[in-house]
Amino acid sequence: MRYRTIGTDPATRRKVSVLSLGAMLFGTATDEATSFAILDRYVEAGGTFIDTSDNYAFWQNGGQGGESEELLGRWRRSRGVGDEVVIATKLGARPLAPGTSYVDNPEGLSAKVIRESAERSRERLGLDRLDLLYAHIEDHTVALRETVEGFAELVAEGTVGLLGASNHRAWRVERARALAAAGGLPGYEVLQYHRSYLPRRLDVPSELDRDGDVGWVGPDLLSYLRAEPQLTLVAYSPLLKGAYVRPERLGEEYAVPATPARLEALRAVAAETGATVNQVVLAWLMGGDIPSIPLVGFSSVAQLEESLGAVDLELTAEQRTRLDSAR
Repeated sequence: MRYRTIGTDPATRRKVSVLSLGAMLFGTATDEATSFAILDRYVEAGGTFIDTSDNYAFWQNGGQGGESEELLGRWRRSRGVGDEVVIATKLGARPLAPGTSYVDNPEGLSAKVIRESAERSRERLGLDRLDLLYAHIEDHTVALRETVEGFAELVAEGTVGLLGASNHRAWRVERARALAAAGGLPGYEVLQYHRSYLPRRLDVPSELDRDGDVGWVGPDLLSYLRAEPQLTLVAYSPLLKGAYVRPERLGEEYAVPATPARLEALRAVAAETGATVNQVVLAWLMGGDIPSIPLVGFSSVAQLEESLGAVDLELTAEQRTRLDSAR
């Protein structure tokens, strides 16, 4: 396994594995025995960066979520796992009542919610401190200053380490970080967004933003990350739910002119390296000019093993140029 450091403050920064394990469906669609087997193998391989959320996976049973955090808590206790494994979680998108969702009834990002939801996450996970806590989705009903100060209070108290944001417009991230800096407060240092090798339409309205997909790494966010290299990008759903192996699963958002050429280049590099197309995608993300930490979910140990094989896959400069220039 290889590792990188996230965060800048010596008091809160952490060294994590370059491949992050997504636990979204653990405890619901993925049963406990399978989830434990995946977690055990991930740690055995040197993995140290696990991702969850307080709302995972509410849509599986019409509830409010929390099953993933609860399973991770049981696994930690049964295996005696300590702070050598970094567990990141998120808040802000938990439905306030069963049968609702983050679209029509989210918990939001008020100072009260941040405190109470973080405390519930710590209890479910069995942690004294949340190593990394994200604002999961934007909350336009609460003043941004209140959100910034609410997160900062938990960091000052020592119950939260690093802060992050997911599914926010780049300008909202920058505004929140500017407010934090002006007040001498900790700000977002880790950004979790959807990124993969294939390009994607950004103009199709989404359930979170009528102006398009707010969760995808678009030009504005890429430019921002280049200007702020101390920030870490965690790339969720990098394998597009198996669509690199079965392109017929690609939705209309990937119906762009570059898609066929990108898929052809990807297959060619995979053949040259003896790797799978999924492994090439992960290696492309990990070693790019804006290095990302791929966040991958698995429903079997075999799927995990394939992704672990990408950790030591080194693409040549020529291969990267071919992948990047495919149009």
